[in-house]
Amino acid sequence: MPITPKNLVRHELIGLRVQVKDSVNPSYKGIRGKVVDETYNTLTIETKKGEKKVIKKLCTFIFTLPDGTKVKVDGKLLVGRPEDRIKKKIPRW
Repeated sequence: MPITPKNLVRHELIGLRVQVKDSVNPSYKGIRGKVVDETYNTLTIETKKGEKKVIKKLCTFIFTLPDGTKVKVDGKLLVGRPEDRIKKKIPRW
């Protein structure tokens, strides 16, 4: 199944380009790069200055899909193990 703005939250995030648009923690704002790892609570983003771990629930992300479409996602929707998030029922966002 191809990745679209509607199914992004239930899809694999590793490999996607991402930017932290907004965050409760000011040091996270503006981090951009490629998602290289994902855990229950964090995304690891590979930046030009090295890898940064970002707590999902504190941030709002902008993901760039392979076709160039940009999608804004509240990090609270991403909290959970990737394999469980695929099965989880997610409200319309």
